[in-house]
Amino acid sequence: MSDLPAKEKDELTESLGNSLQEAVDAADEQQVMEIVESISSQEALRQASLMKADDREQMMSIMTPELAAEMVEEAPATLAATMIEGLETSVAAKIMEELQPATQADIVQEMDKDNAESILSAMDSETAADVRSLSQYDPDSAGGLMELEAFSFFNDEKVNDVVKSMLSDDEEFERHRGQHPYVVDESGRLVGVVSLRSLLRSRRAVPLVDIMSPAISVSPQTSMNELAVLFDENPFLGIPVVDDSGILLGVVSRIEIAEAEQERAELDSLSRQQVGDELRSMPTLLRSKHRLAWLSSNIVLNIIAASVISAYEETLAAVIAIAIFLPMVSDMSGCSGNQAVGVSMRELALGLTRPVDVFHVLRKELSVGIINGIVLGILIGIVAWLWKDNAYLGLVIGLALSVNTLIAVSIGGTVPLLLKRFGVDPAVASGPLLTTVTDMAGFFLVLSLASLFMPQLLG
Repeated sequence: MSDLPAKEKDELTESLGNSLQEAVDAADEQQVMEIVESISSQEALRQASLMKADDREQMMSIMTPELAAEMVEEAPATLAATMIEGLETSVAAKIMEELQPATQADIVQEMDKDNAESILSAMDSETAADVRSLSQYDPDSAGGLMELEAFSFFNDEKVNDVVKSMLSDDEEFERHRGQHPYVVDESGRLVGVVSLRSLLRSRRAVPLVDIMSPAISVSPQTSMNELAVLFDENPFLGIPVVDDSGILLGVVSRIEIAEAEQERAELDSLSRQQVGDELRSMPTLLRSKHRLAWLSSNIVLNIIAASVISAYEETLAAVIAIAIFLPMVSDMSGCSGNQAVGVSMRELALGLTRPVDVFHVLRKELSVGIINGIVLGILIGIVAWLWKDNAYLGLVIGLALSVNTLIAVSIGGTVPLLLKRFGVDPAVASGPLLTTVTDMAGFFLVLSLASLFMPQLLG
């Protein structure tokens, strides 16, 4: 499929998606498995995120735990938790056991505590204990980022023991590839580290304690910023994590820190647009609540900005009072549109949305836009009414903001997909295009409605 032109690839993907939905509707387990096995785990996640919750749960129950886990690994923790929580406990436990420990911990932290404990109780006791251990730490700390399995040896072992492990075909060693061997005592306390250079230059009968060096270690509470500084200052591929007693708990890798920093940078970018880690597969009311939390308070900031214009109101004709609210309408609509842009950009990056999903995205954004448009329109309408003691002014401004919010989220959600479809970078072009359209629409709506109610506004 990867060798096909983009248009044909999208058409084939869309066809497979439709076939998958039909197979799930028909409870055709064989067909579901054949389709899922023929597509990538990222594409399977995209198709699952487009389904209703019941259909997605049925699809995941049909899939083997291994395939379902591969799909869940592609999802952000919030979406993964939603997908896992809806399943029967036994099915959820089997899928969780196939995930990486760090992913398991991230998902458990996003779950309701009772649901998480129910699933953990159904898992292998040793695996569940590891998950409970990891999930107690902040995701952006050394404890939350570490791998539990460290490439460690006891202090009475020799160079030959390490070399044998490195030359073996043991799959477990693959997870430690690139790590330096850590040396621990009989209690599991970290006592040193052996450089690969020292290891290769020493005779195989030499005890590890004779060639080890003191190890730089961190506590589980060490922040990601502190870890980043340590990696910048040292050529380490990994840093051991120890508890207060010096017991080796795990290792934080340089790659893990780099990936975590990239993810945090993406979330910081999204937070500036006030959408956080929202996905359209989340409940509509929850998404609306998250966006409204900031948009409602933003009205206050816009009132302050508008008051500057109001200072010159006496020098203008009475109808110019409308101009005070023009920047409020355009700015509030632009904020709503930017939230929709942010969600589309995130879903494009995660592979959960493609240009062919434009109508699905439009439908989802319209549902949020209607709710937020009505709420924001009422709020700003009341402000205009009380400020200028004119109910018709409140009606004009409130109605204009409601309609323009609906326009803004529709454009904000779909424009990145359309730009992507035509080979234009959506990250660069979406913002300016959205701002231009929402400003024009906002000014038109306010002024045309003001024209209709001119006698009442002047009265």
